Amino acid sequence: MNPRYERPGVPSGTTFTCFTRRERSFGFAWHFHREYELTLITAGPGTRYVGTSVEGYLPGDLVLLGPDLPHTYASEEQSEAAVTQFRHDFLGAGFFELPQFAAVQDLLSRSARGLYFGDIAAELQADIAALPRLEPTLQTVRLLDVLHRLAEDTRATPITGAGYAAAPSTAVRDRVDVVCRHLQQAHTEPVVLDEIAGLVHMSPTSFSRFFRRAIGCTLTDYVNQLRIETACRLLTTTALPVTEIATRSGYHNLANFNRRFREQKTMPPSRYRATHLRPT
Repeated sequence: MNPRYERPGVPSGTTFTCFTRRERSFGFAWHFHREYELTLITAGPGTRYVGTSVEGYLPGDLVLLGPDLPHTYASEEQSEAAVTQFRHDFLGAGFFELPQFAAVQDLLSRSARGLYFGDIAAELQADIAALPRLEPTLQTVRLLDVLHRLAEDTRATPITGAGYAAAPSTAVRDRVDVVCRHLQQAHTEPVVLDEIAGLVHMSPTSFSRFFRRAIGCTLTDYVNQLRIETACRLLTTTALPVTEIATRSGYHNLANFNRRFREQKTMPPSRYRATHLRPT
């Protein structure tokens, strides 16, 4: 039930790994690793889980994740991503401490909470998507150029909340990850505090304090994130009425569903469907 430690393979002739991940669907595989990870979604919609953040994604989604930040992507459709994983010293110890790379060093520091890059230029997307197809020398030069250009993007936003710190300790992270994996599968059903606390052998009161201190939000807030993202997926991929979507997302009170939806998406479900509906 704990996040899987993933040790990326590094091909000979380089000091980092760069590959295209192409699958019929992305299964939920909660994991972390010591490398930074730059991921560009090139095909397929789905849900991105990073730390305590739960957000839908579409092609063009680009994130940079710092080391030891638990994450996964989940989708039910044909999916593809260009992924690059590298360590801080992949260009040599102290490389990013050189004054000319101060901006890139700051970018890497900020990625500890994960960074989401919004409307990046099509040219930059193309350069990132092409990385896996380049030979090692050009890959290295291109990656450094990509990091430099991302460092100049002042619109990059943190993914996880300010209260979340990657891997605060093995014991804390393991407990949080047991709960997050369970909720990913069971969030549309009634969530009972006593039962969730029992998963990590804690009393309800102690667990509530622990969960908020560890990840920066309450259990209720996190469950609502999961449910609203489920609702968003149903709104944009089905013609189900809003009342049915509310129920399937775990809300049996329509007024509560509408209120929670507005809190997270700043618009009612009907408007979200109209502006985000995917063509069939």
